[in-house]
Amino acid sequence: MIYKLHHKFLDTIFIFLTVLSTGGMLFVLNRNLFSIILFSIIFFLLLFGYKLKKDLFNASLLAFISIFFLGLINFYFAVSEQAISKYLFHFLTLSISFFFLIHINNNRNKDIFIRRFYFVLKLISIHAFASFVSYFFISNNLVSITSNEKEVYETFRHIFYYTPERGLVNIFGLEFCRNQGLFWEPGILQIYINFLFFIEAFIIKKNRLVLLLSAFLILTTYSTTGLLLLLIQLIVYLKREIYKTKIILPLIIILLIPIYMVFNLNIDEKLQGEKESSFQKRMFDLTQPFFIALEHPITGIGLDLVQFQKARQEFYISSNKLQVVNTFLGVEAKFETTNKGSSNSIMFLLACTGFPTTILFLYMFIKQQIITQEKWLFSIIIIISVMSEPLLLRPFFFLFIVSGFLHVFYKITSHKKIME
Repeated sequence: MIYKLHHKFLDTIFIFLTVLSTGGMLFVLNRNLFSIILFSIIFFLLLFGYKLKKDLFNASLLAFISIFFLGLINFYFAVSEQAISKYLFHFLTLSISFFFLIHINNNRNKDIFIRRFYFVLKLISIHAFASFVSYFFISNNLVSITSNEKEVYETFRHIFYYTPERGLVNIFGLEFCRNQGLFWEPGILQIYINFLFFIEAFIIKKNRLVLLLSAFLILTTYSTTGLLLLLIQLIVYLKREIYKTKIILPLIIILLIPIYMVFNLNIDEKLQGEKESSFQKRMFDLTQPFFIALEHPITGIGLDLVQFQKARQEFYISSNKLQVVNTFLGVEAKFETTNKGSSNSIMFLLACTGFPTTILFLYMFIKQQIITQEKWLFSIIIIISVMSEPLLLRPFFFLFIVSGFLHVFYKITSHKKIME
């Protein structure tokens, strides 16, 4: 296959938009429009791609029908009436994910995807660096904008986005606004910067400057989860590199000390400081959906977010169960109920679809064939990520579930591995 310049351009645009569909401000402000654009681009790529391989078509059809059938069961057996519009949006996510993987497997290959994804991540990191530095100069020239969910953001000409009202941080006398880059909150930016660190450290292995920039940008997000993921990666990287060269050791130590200090400070603030409510919300999102799932273990309560919010507003954890949770976690839970969605994608999926579907999806999530180098480490990164943000059922992350289904059915229909 001759990979031409226009191929690179179209693939880059599509991957960039797929990443932004997972919490990007473009989609937060104009979700319907850009979802249609995203679908149109991948449909165009498939339409003018190579003839679809028979084995890939058979595997894709079986995988698509399987997931679609699970969605139908969830829709019809949900405990409350579900809005069909919500399921149509999930259907769109499913279609985009399938078309994406068919395009990569039929018209490109895994290495091309990783190179384009790596390029997109570098663009995101460059913008994030410019956004962080620019805030100190443009903070007095920001304009308020409101999303469809009535969230208020500050922007500079729709180039940079900030949330100063809840994002100002003071570390060792330095005050700055948490870096969210092109996304609606810093916790999502840190995921993609951690992906960049992973690809650079364990796949590309070319430029240590990218590692330093990635570590710095994760620090600027001031995300507990982001710092934890970075520390895990640095420890693994140190273990690998220490046997190759002794020069890298002082560099890693220089990185580890400030990262650990900021991480420790962040943890203290969330356990007993000003940001305790953030930790309590995360803990509540971990526990309450699990107890909801125990009451509806087979099909869950349905994937309609509005119905999920109503259900958890009316659901209270009994004092005995709450005591078990407090004892297990070693921290007192202070939330009793909420009318908001869950920040924990896996627990949300469990409450909404029940144990059989969630276990199957997680199994397929682990079986993904998109990124297979250092797969155990990447699996840790991505699972922790979707447990900290509501991302699992968005196009980019749903790709990994679809990839697992496609891989399993491809092996059945052709006795081969997909995405080689």
